[in-house]
Amino acid sequence: MLRGAIAGDAAAYHRFLGAVTPYLRATARRQFARMPGTGGDPEDIVQEVLLAIHLKRHTWDQARAIGPWIAAITRNKAIDMLRRRGRQAEIPIEDVIEQLPAEPVSAGEEARDVDRMLAMLNPRQRDIIRSVSVNGYSIREVADRLEMTEGAVRVALHRALKALAARYRSDAK
Repeated sequence: MLRGAIAGDAAAYHRFLGAVTPYLRATARRQFARMPGTGGDPEDIVQEVLLAIHLKRHTWDQARAIGPWIAAITRNKAIDMLRRRGRQAEIPIEDVIEQLPAEPVSAGEEARDVDRMLAMLNPRQRDIIRSVSVNGYSIREVADRLEMTEGAVRVALHRALKALAARYRSDAK
């Protein structure tokens, strides 16, 4: 078909492009699968390869198979895309969060942050959060001290944490 297209047969050229495009898409997907972090779409390579074929079709040696010629163009276009975009690996933060160093915070700063956040709660919620989350008392110990059921302490703790989270999200905006 490409031979006919080079000879001037527009219908043969149209058939050639229709026949080669699925092959190009499959090849481009394989190229992208082997090159993680490309930050693009395999269809970008397909379009570039089709354009290159159009512009360079006269350079194809008709005595040779066309498959390797097209595969070389596809591979080169994928490499060109990597060079243009820069190869940057994308790593989800969840995969490395444990290894990231935290900024050092003094005990005084940490205590002030806790006090500032707890000040947003009512006295009972503040007492429950401080007892369980900061001082490490058990739910049972807090329930006995406040003369509440363990279930009531859990509910109050949950509501207090939910209120803090909501306040924190609204402050972050």
